[in-house]
Amino acid sequence: MTRQRQGMAAAVAAYAAWGLFPLYWPLLKPAAVGEILAHRVAWSAVVAVLLAAVWRRGPAIKAVLRSPARLGLMSLAAVLVGANWGIYIWAVNADKVVETSLGYFITPLVTIALGVVFMGERLRRAQWAAVALGLVAVVVLTVGYDTVPWTALSLAGTFATYGALKKKANVPALEGFTIETAVLFLPAVVAVTAFQATGSGTFVDRGPSHALLLAGAGLVTAVPLLCFGAAVVRMPLSLLGMVQYLAPVFQFVLGVLLFDEPMPLARWLGFLLVWAAVVVLLTDSWRQHIRHRKQTPGGTPAQVGRTAPPPRGAPGPGTPAAARDALLEAR
Repeated sequence: MTRQRQGMAAAVAAYAAWGLFPLYWPLLKPAAVGEILAHRVAWSAVVAVLLAAVWRRGPAIKAVLRSPARLGLMSLAAVLVGANWGIYIWAVNADKVVETSLGYFITPLVTIALGVVFMGERLRRAQWAAVALGLVAVVVLTVGYDTVPWTALSLAGTFATYGALKKKANVPALEGFTIETAVLFLPAVVAVTAFQATGSGTFVDRGPSHALLLAGAGLVTAVPLLCFGAAVVRMPLSLLGMVQYLAPVFQFVLGVLLFDEPMPLARWLGFLLVWAAVVVLLTDSWRQHIRHRKQTPGGTPAQVGRTAPPPRGAPGPGTPAAARDALLEAR
C-alpha cells in the first residue's frame, strides 16, 4: 500500500469514528450531559498527557505556555471546544442527531464567513455561491424545524470560531489538544466530584461497565486523533479536507435510518441545498488542488498537500491547516 493510500485509510477511519460518535454517547445514560462532558474532558486530558509524553512533545508545550498571547488564545479555544462537546453530547442524547450533522455540514460555510468578516479574505465566485446556498438552506430549514436550527448553528459557530483561534495561535494538533484539555481538567474534576457528592453522579454507583464507558470517553476521543495524525503526514491536506464530510454523512444516516428522526419535506429541501453548497466547495477545492499541483514542478502529492495554498481562498480560518487542527478536538 502506498503512503498516500495509507493516509487515506487512516483519514477514513478517523472521520468514520467521528461520524459514529452518536452511537457512543447514549450508552452513557443515565449520566447527565454535564457529567458525561466532565468525564470526557478529564479522561481526554489524561490520554493527551500520556500521548504527549510518549511522543516527547513536552518542549513544544512548554514553549506555548511561556507565551501569554498563545496561551490566552488556547484557553479561549478550550472554552469553545468544551462548549462544542457539551452541545453535541446534549443534542445526540436529545434525539437531534440529524441536526448535529447539519451543524458539521455548514461549518465550512461559517468558517468562510468568519474569514470574510474578521480576516478581510476575498472569496472566489464558487465560494460566494456556496455561502449563498447555505444561507438559503438555513431559511428553508427554519421553516422545516418551525424554529431556527439553533443546535446546528451553535455547533457550527463554536466549531468555526474555535478553528479561527487555533489558526491564530498556530499550535500543532497534539500540543493544542493537550493544553486545551489541561485548561479544562480542573473544572472537569470539580464537576465530577460535585456530581458524586450530591448523589447525582453515576461513575461509582452504576457498576464497573458504566464506569469504564465513562472513562472510555477519553480513549474514544483520542483514537480518531491518532488516525488523523497518521493521515495528515501521508496525504495532501486539500484531499483530507474533502474527507471531513464523511463524519456528518454518517451522522445524517444514523439519525434518519437508525434513530428514525423525522425528515419532513422542508428539511429534505434544506439539506439538499446544504449538500449542493458542499458540492460547490468540494469542486472548487479540487480545482485549486489540481491547479497548484500543475504549478509545483517536481512536487509529490504529499509534498504539495503539506504546502498547498488554502483551497477556500486567502490565508485565514478557512484554510485546510485550520480545518485540520479544528477538526481534531471538536468531535
